[in-house]
Amino acid sequence: MATDRPRTTPVARVLRVCLHLLVAGLLALAVVRALAGRDGDPAAGAAAATAMAAVYAAGPLIGAVGRSGRAAALWLALLGVTWVGVLVATPDGVWVAFPLYFLELHLLGRRAGVAAVGLTAVAAIVAYSAHQHTVGVAPAIGPLLGAAFAVATVFGYQALYRESEERRRLIDELTAARADLATAHHAAGVLAERERLAREIHDTLAQSLTSIQLLLRAAQRALPERTEAAGEYVEQARQAAQDNLDEARRFVRALTPPALESDTLPVALERLCATTSVRSGLPVRLHVLGERVPLPVPHEVALLRIAQSALGNTVRHAGAGRAEVTLSFMAGEVALDVVDDGTGFDPEAVRTRSADGGDGGGGEGGYGLPSMRARARALGGSFAVESAPGEGTALAVLLPVPGGAGDAKEEPS
Repeated sequence: MATDRPRTTPVARVLRVCLHLLVAGLLALAVVRALAGRDGDPAAGAAAATAMAAVYAAGPLIGAVGRSGRAAALWLALLGVTWVGVLVATPDGVWVAFPLYFLELHLLGRRAGVAAVGLTAVAAIVAYSAHQHTVGVAPAIGPLLGAAFAVATVFGYQALYRESEERRRLIDELTAARADLATAHHAAGVLAERERLAREIHDTLAQSLTSIQLLLRAAQRALPERTEAAGEYVEQARQAAQDNLDEARRFVRALTPPALESDTLPVALERLCATTSVRSGLPVRLHVLGERVPLPVPHEVALLRIAQSALGNTVRHAGAGRAEVTLSFMAGEVALDVVDDGTGFDPEAVRTRSADGGDGGGGEGGYGLPSMRARARALGGSFAVESAPGEGTALAVLLPVPGGAGDAKEEPS
């Protein structure tokens, strides 16, 4: 057989069973009619039908017939020879041509199958005409119609099968794409959650642990002469550790920071400034400008965390003598400014180190300024830092909020 034989479609199991039953039934009919003496030689018809049945039965048992085009062609040729014997013995053998059409189309492919069907139809017409001792259109109608029906049926089934396989392939690709998309969404969610936890840890746990470390160092320096002062430092460190524990429990559960659970943002910022002053010795003042309006919880959380991180950087790195925190309520916006008179730094150099994977907050950790900027941008706001070596630092955050605020006037902090 030619090596370019197209791949044929598999026949459904039920159709195979029906085809086997059809062949068996037609051969049995030919034998019965021959033995009844109605058509042909009884002995020759029975022998030819038996031989064809044996060859046909051997086909499904030979695995090579289904795998190799050459083996299939040899089996069909042998089957055709036995069928010709049936045709010669009895005219009823012409009906066996119909299942042979399907076998040839299935096993031989499109071109070879059509050619084999044509030869089978010609053999059936010639044999039947010889038995009837007549030549005309009538003996050719049955075999030709059967051949045309078989070709249309098999080719139509193959077309439907190819369409079904294409649809199945597209569904598999869609399923795989959905799985890849779900995996990508999961990975993005994991990265977002890691970034959130990194910001929370930097702005809460890391800052508080730094305060505890500074307080314990102060207590160590005060011992043994100034035991009362050392005790105060230790008590402040203990309170900071308790606050730290509360923060850890709440942000792991993704809840509101404890400073905002029962108080407004200005009150929480006032407490933050007072705590920072007590624990670090750095004077920190809060100014609230404008008419106070309720803010969405995400805005309050972001501004409080940014203030915590900014003051933490000031305490650890700025060497400042004072710091000012200003919260301004404006029409449709809220602003937070943190200014100190410390040693300052080069923002561009810090931004470069952050892009290279180094420190991004003026000190250890690398989450300071990038974390503040990410919080502001996540809420559609802006973030800016102005600083220079020896000139202090000014940090500004501006967030859009629903509603408006009154005229800018300073309220007591």
